[in-house]
Amino acid sequence: MSSGFSDFFYASPDGLQLHARIYGEANSGRWPVVCLPGLTRNSRDFHELALHLSRRAKNPRKIVAFDYRGRGQSAYDPDIGHYNVGVEAGDVLAGLAALDIEEAGFIGTSRGGLIIHVLGAMRPTILRAIVLNDIGPVVEAGGLAHIRSYLERAPKPKTHAEAVGALRGAHGSDFPALTEADWDRMVSALYRETDDGLVPDFDPKLVDTLAGLDLTQPLPALWPQFEALTAMPMLTIRGANSKLLSTETLEQMRKRHPCIETITVEDQGHAPFLETGGLPGAIAAFLDTAEQQFGSK
Repeated sequence: MSSGFSDFFYASPDGLQLHARIYGEANSGRWPVVCLPGLTRNSRDFHELALHLSRRAKNPRKIVAFDYRGRGQSAYDPDIGHYNVGVEAGDVLAGLAALDIEEAGFIGTSRGGLIIHVLGAMRPTILRAIVLNDIGPVVEAGGLAHIRSYLERAPKPKTHAEAVGALRGAHGSDFPALTEADWDRMVSALYRETDDGLVPDFDPKLVDTLAGLDLTQPLPALWPQFEALTAMPMLTIRGANSKLLSTETLEQMRKRHPCIETITVEDQGHAPFLETGGLPGAIAAFLDTAEQQFGSK
């Protein structure tokens, strides 16, 4: 664990080899925290946050950051129909069962937050506290169209420097707050090195799963699933420049959830970098307060 984590491999319910990173294995007595990334992202997105949460002098926590099937070190699925939030929620539950984790705090970025909504229907008792990063029960079709358009015409950089330039060119206007180091980390999380240069670290067929969506129409809302989450303490983080989570949806979430906190991250879009702008401390404090108020094992 010289890099702060260990690799954990397990079998999905249908037999694929899946991967997660484990931080802070020696920690006990506190809720562990499960980190769920976005559509094409992976466990590396949470590295800095996971180090912070697992190494704090007060209330250090065990962190489990998942690679969904087709991302990171998890196997690709020959059936792209399995790249959906229901199957991925089942994969997460299988991983937690293999780790003997029965309850945890959950942090979900984008698609990860949608998976949390599904987990609330499948296994509500496993959810003790929830952090939603730039996601809610209403996904703006325009924001999803923006993501689809970018993925379909994503640049193919050969070097790290080219990748930084490409990402800055595509996303810089939504993220003026980011530093050179932030962009460097984004590239390291999103790409992997091959003999042919850098490639995005996900199954290219994931992009095909978005092809059939009619984004001229509103997407189905998940308010019933959200209502099931209102019994748990929740922190919702929104990028001020987000195209995916609207201020109107965030306000509706506030009205419907009796125990919700919200943070708006200025000069960031979809989705805010959780290791920036004081967010690690805010997330740690939220989890500590939630556990204090709602009890530990």
